[in-house]
Amino acid sequence: MLLLDRPDSGGLCRLLTPFPRAPGVVVLPPLILAPIYRRYLWGGRRFASTLGRDLPAGDDYAESWELVDRGGDQSTVAAGPLAGTTLGAIVRERGGELLGRSAPLPAFPLLFKFLDARLDLSVQVHPDDARAARLVPPDRGKTEAWYVVDATPGARIWAGTTPGTDAAAFAAALRAGRVADVLHSFTPRPGDCVFVPAGTVHAIGAGLLVAEIQQSSDVTYRLHDWNRVGSDGKARPLHLEAGLEAVTRFGPVGPVAPETSADSAVHRLVTCDSFVFDEVRHGAGGAWHVGGDDGCHFLAVIAGTVRLEDRWSLPPLGRGTCVLVPAAAGRQQIAMEPAGGDARVLHVALPHRPTG
Repeated sequence: MLLLDRPDSGGLCRLLTPFPRAPGVVVLPPLILAPIYRRYLWGGRRFASTLGRDLPAGDDYAESWELVDRGGDQSTVAAGPLAGTTLGAIVRERGGELLGRSAPLPAFPLLFKFLDARLDLSVQVHPDDARAARLVPPDRGKTEAWYVVDATPGARIWAGTTPGTDAAAFAAALRAGRVADVLHSFTPRPGDCVFVPAGTVHAIGAGLLVAEIQQSSDVTYRLHDWNRVGSDGKARPLHLEAGLEAVTRFGPVGPVAPETSADSAVHRLVTCDSFVFDEVRHGAGGAWHVGGDDGCHFLAVIAGTVRLEDRWSLPPLGRGTCVLVPAAAGRQQIAMEPAGGDARVLHVALPHRPTG
């Protein structure tokens, strides 16, 4: 038996039996990856209280990176015969099995995380691909989407600018310390999704627990930090000139309108050049199928419990648990429980590459 160092929805660790293997061959199974925590002054403890994680002491757990292959930041397989293997190593050595139609890639191009905002996050912008490519060293741009997992009453999201605000008006308000006057904001509800293309000014407000899918980039320009100081008593640095140059989108941004699909369980939230993002609710009889399209699929359980096929010898996956399903695993039947209740899963896939 192997200990999975991830708590289930009740906060208890599960035991896993090893994945089946043939002599000399390790089947590339669905991968449960260990989280990587980031601690910042605006974080809290809802990874424990809401997602059921076992956390050490401290009230500043801001981000939980569930899927990352970015230099030294590497997701690692939590259990099974590939335990301890990094996502980057799998991409390099077994990329065809993992990525299918998207192979070959030098690294996994997406990053998925949970964010716990005990305090307001800074007002930020991320550059687009063209601007990020000019950096030293070059990087990707950062287009992202947020899914609101939980929200306290009155919590806000700032996304985009007020109607009529152009580049000059935004720059003037920022330099005068009045940026809040030209930021569009709204009060989100759990289940809302906000699409934030690169070049959009944004901030996540206090009281929000958010799931985020993004391009695998960490280029962030901080434009305003609500006049606060860091743990060292000093104001955190701002990046006004680079940030203003990176702001390319103006106008208000609000929650997306989910689109229905041929699969009644699937509600399409975002389709863009970097990712496809869905909310999945229990299908007929509580079952849903994914895969079999020569693509890899990432699932994050938001409510209820998910069970994968028995052949993988995985335990039930509770709230906050994530799994990466390789392309080579083929079509999967996913049982979502309770079948008649509020079982929800976030689904991420890489878009089809154009041909010709």
